[in-house]
This record gives sequence, structure tokens and C-alpha cells, in this order.
Amino acid sequence: MVVKLINKSAFETPKYETKNAAGVDLRANTEETIALSPMQRQLIPTGLFLEIPDGFEAQVRPRSGLALKKGLTVLNAPGTIDADYRGEIGVILVNLSNETVTIEPGERVAQLVFAPFEQANFLQVDSLSETERGSGGFGSTGTK
Repeated sequence: MVVKLINKSAFETPKYETKNAAGVDLRANTEETIALSPMQRQLIPTGLFLEIPDGFEAQVRPRSGLALKKGLTVLNAPGTIDADYRGEIGVILVNLSNETVTIEPGERVAQLVFAPFEQANFLQVDSLSETERGSGGFGSTGTK
């Protein structure tokens, strides 16, 4: 798969850090340090613009190290970037920690994973097939 990319950031083009990495890191394209207070959210620019092939999406996902060490995560994880979107890729970060957290220019703030998808054709009906689970959800199967 080939993804066309325009990099207007001050930082290197994303790359896979290991042979079997599923995602590439997205960097904060800022000139100054950003301070996020507890529970504050902010759109972080990346300076990247993509042309994703038809039949694929890009998913913006949290980085596990930032989540564990700083309490930062992607608010709408995974954020979907559709193949027909041509604007700048942004990352909605939220600080879930109890302390103010800083984001440095060029810091890797999220990861981007590409995935194929299919669009559904909906058929309106009067009833759905029965299953053992039925309409049980939101923890209805227990925790152990």
C-alpha cells in the first residue's frame, strides 16, 4: 500500500521503528512546549497531510508509554481518518493524570495505524435473529 504524504512539519517523515511495527509515530508539530492541566484536552497539530487509498482508513491511537508514564491518551481513540480527508492530521490529547503534563515540540504523541474497511449495505427489517446473549451489554457477561 502506498500512502501519499505532504510533510509541512519541522520534523522527519513518520517511519516504522521496528520490522513488525503496526503503527508509525505522530509528532507534535509545535514551536513551543504545550502544558496540559489535569483533565485538559487539546488538538495537537502534526503538520502531516495524507492521501489514503480507497478502502483504507488511518486510525490515530494512543502511545502506551505516554499513557503509563504521563497519563496522556487520545481522547477519541481510535480516531478515524477517512480516505477522502485531505486536511492536516491532528491528535486530540487529554491529560488524565493529576498533574500538569508538558508536550515538547517534536514529541511523539500518538501512533497511526492503517486498516482496510468495508462499507455496509443496510437492510431494514422488522426483527433480528435470537442469540444466547440477546441485548445484554455493558458488562452483562461479568468480569471473571
